[in-house]
Amino acid sequence: MLYQELQNDIRFLGRLLGLSIQESEGQALFEQIENLRRQAVSVRRTVVEQTGDEAKKQEVMQSLIDEINQKSDQELKSLSRAFSYFMHLSNIAEDRLQRRLDHLDHQVDRPNMHGLSVTLARLNEAGVSSQTVYDYLDELNIVPVLTAHPTEVQRKSILDRHQVISDSLREYHLIDEPRQKEAIAERILGQIQLLWYTRMLRFDKLTVADEIDNALNFYNSTFLQVIPQLYSKMYKYLSKDVKVDSTKVARFLSMGSWIGGDRDGNPFVNADTLKMAISKQAATIFNHYLAEVHALGTELSLSEAFAPASEELRELAERSHDRSPHREDEPYRRAMIGMYARLAATAKRLSNGQISLAQAEFGRVYESAEEFLHDLTIVANSLNTYHAARVTDLRLKNLIYAVNVFGFHLATIDLRQSSDVHERVLEEVFLRAGVRFNGKKLIYSELSEEQKCELLLKELAEIRPLVAAWQEYSEETERELEILRTAAAIRQQYGYRAITQSIVSHTETLSDMLELLLLQQETGLLPVAMDAQGELLPFKANEGLIVVPLFETIPDLQAGAKIMDQWLSIPWVKQRIMESQGGIQEVMLGYSDSNKDGGYLTSNWSLYETELALVEVFKKHGVAIRLFHGRGGSVGRGGGPTYEAILAQPAGTVQGKIRLTEQGEVIQFKYKTPQTGLWNLEQIVTATLQASLLSKNAAQTGEEACALDAKACAERGYHAVVQFMSTCSEKAYRELVYGTEGFANYFVESTTVRQIAELNIGSRPASRKAGHRIEDLRAIPWTFSWAQCRLMIPGWYGMGTALQAFIEEGMVDAEGHDYRAWSRAERLQLLRNMAQEWPFFNTLLSNMEMVLAKTDIAIGRQYSTLVQDKALREAVFSQIEKELALTLSYFKEVVQHDLLADNTNLKNALQERFLYVDPLNYLQVKLLHRLREVGEDTAESAAERGSIARSVLMTINGIATGLRNTG
Repeated sequence: MLYQELQNDIRFLGRLLGLSIQESEGQALFEQIENLRRQAVSVRRTVVEQTGDEAKKQEVMQSLIDEINQKSDQELKSLSRAFSYFMHLSNIAEDRLQRRLDHLDHQVDRPNMHGLSVTLARLNEAGVSSQTVYDYLDELNIVPVLTAHPTEVQRKSILDRHQVISDSLREYHLIDEPRQKEAIAERILGQIQLLWYTRMLRFDKLTVADEIDNALNFYNSTFLQVIPQLYSKMYKYLSKDVKVDSTKVARFLSMGSWIGGDRDGNPFVNADTLKMAISKQAATIFNHYLAEVHALGTELSLSEAFAPASEELRELAERSHDRSPHREDEPYRRAMIGMYARLAATAKRLSNGQISLAQAEFGRVYESAEEFLHDLTIVANSLNTYHAARVTDLRLKNLIYAVNVFGFHLATIDLRQSSDVHERVLEEVFLRAGVRFNGKKLIYSELSEEQKCELLLKELAEIRPLVAAWQEYSEETERELEILRTAAAIRQQYGYRAITQSIVSHTETLSDMLELLLLQQETGLLPVAMDAQGELLPFKANEGLIVVPLFETIPDLQAGAKIMDQWLSIPWVKQRIMESQGGIQEVMLGYSDSNKDGGYLTSNWSLYETELALVEVFKKHGVAIRLFHGRGGSVGRGGGPTYEAILAQPAGTVQGKIRLTEQGEVIQFKYKTPQTGLWNLEQIVTATLQASLLSKNAAQTGEEACALDAKACAERGYHAVVQFMSTCSEKAYRELVYGTEGFANYFVESTTVRQIAELNIGSRPASRKAGHRIEDLRAIPWTFSWAQCRLMIPGWYGMGTALQAFIEEGMVDAEGHDYRAWSRAERLQLLRNMAQEWPFFNTLLSNMEMVLAKTDIAIGRQYSTLVQDKALREAVFSQIEKELALTLSYFKEVVQHDLLADNTNLKNALQERFLYVDPLNYLQVKLLHRLREVGEDTAESAAERGSIARSVLMTINGIATGLRNTG
């Protein structure tokens, strides 16, 4: 029924697009599109239905290829554009259906299984009282962090058209009257025609300012509205069983951002972009507050003749500049008018002139968000005291929640820089300051790790500065010192929550963390205070930035627990964590580079093992850990459903505290509307509560299930089995990627990696260094490129070899258990038990299944024809083909069903998408061949290359749209 509804919507929108193309471009193009679509359907059906008939498959596929080969460049361009827009509309139809499945539409007839009400009931049933949950909100610290990682291929103009069409389609289904439906259909047709005439591609590369603005759009459309709603829902449900203190709001969910402060590999981020980011954020939140306070000034028309006011409220009203006789008996209105003036004055100061209202001259600047919150609380308390609590619920309560969450800064901006940059900066600072070590001239980079730590700890205990105002430093050093000084000034101006931490990318040693502490000390972020006897004075709360290590590669993850043990063993550091950081130390885990380093299974297993080891280290030192998960959109970069991912974390690693990145197309997918935004944020909160408070950290769908924790899984040998399989998987993966001569050339020639850099979807360069080395390529274009050619090896490669090795041969674990003595059936049953009982392994297989369902070896083979060296082409592609066959075969044995057989909604949706994605893949291959055939020696050939290149970019856009989580 639901699949039929999806088909109907896709065909409805497709017909309207076809009509628009007929009107705009003529019947001939429309017929070419339809012919190509029918041929693609025939190919897909033949592949699905004639699984053993290779000759038949080759015949229908060659027919499609021959048809495309006959097209002119202009025809290829028009076809690419048409199928890309078909894909856009298909997604709109699918999203509408998904909202219904998530019970976000008007047809809500049963509780949301991942929602707050069901989760609280589930916790109660498990023996966790509502009072316990209420008290635990003070411990809860959940932060989605928006980043500017370049994986969103759509322009905002396109996304805006999508939203209008989506809203109209939803309205179309809510109306039964024929004439009204016809009118709405006409409106949708007009919007689709507007979409057709809207440029799909960006002409210019995005700037950091663009990225800041794009992120802030989601606050205006979603976050400012739904986060207070989520707080309201939480307290409403808890108030049924618990006495809720209306004056106390736990800040259990807030927002973070990397945009404007993430310098790692981005030369365009500096002190100016940091100042721009915080002032634009401030302008966004102040515009919201001003609108809400203005509305309250209109709404709170209570007269003292009927509704008394508290003494504090009357004093607040008296401090207002408003002296209108019309409002003499309306103290609430006068109070709000006075608060509006103060907000206007504050906004003028903190928005860097972006907000300048005449009322600012009548108000005194709020020195902090807490001061503004205090005034709002006075209004709320007065209403509540004099039996007008219902009035508080209308608007004021949500504004109070908003100020608690967003302050005057909106979102906490993280700083991030690579450890090697910090090292170079300090080397220059030490040289300029004439620092000596063991009596010799100091060349910091030549010191051993032990010597570096000795020097850094010595300097951290010194009061005298190393950085001198009269010294001249290199451009890189000046830039780094200035951004840290700017961060100190921002914290003074906007409050400490504006910037709370600085992330050290590529943390490989203890000194990488100590270096950042010393740089903070040299730039005013971390003052050193000693008493007369030379003893360090206690640290103040929230003083300085939290130094957050980012463990990314497989070796870094394996060394992570040891580094943190060393870090927490330093008395001075431990004291600072306990006194200034509230006893919490954050650690960030990178999913992308570990995958590119060791493949899908090894990356996931290394992350899991690292988390378990970190928990033990932090437990030993009595410090709370907050894990920051650097997840991307694709499965190869840690993507997949967030709810399941949180519940699959090892027991004890969440503890009510979690940060996770949200980036690129994932932000658009999760937060494009208030409904989807509330749904996704609610899932993050409910999953975190369950992972933290339930003794068994699973129950993903509310069904009865046995979900073992990490200790039980280890006792059953599950960890040992995955460790063995991880070793096998990593070996297979590295033999392909790093051990196959010429593999980098195969990758560059057979994929769109060179074209992806021209999409203008982000301000950051695609590679860390010039050249084609896989090691230097960023994880996003690596993953994105494999998705485009439908091979997606970051999401599965090596798993077939690993499963085969255990099922067919077995192994001996570290404790001497000999699985080789087991029968094949027994070893297979063990893997099946793991899939049923262990959330980690279940999620691992589930995410891989989605990737395998999108992988198409026949299409991948077409891309291999782009590789000029025939021997290289056959050597690499044959390995990929063999590994995919192994993976599919053994995966189906373990889960005991075909791909997505237990998820028919996703399976059907993908089948519909493939009808439009497949033609785009074939068109893309042809365009890439044409692009490489055109010379570069004349102006005419350069123009031709430019035209074909734009067509390739359109196919990239369409394929990414169709496959979705590709970056």
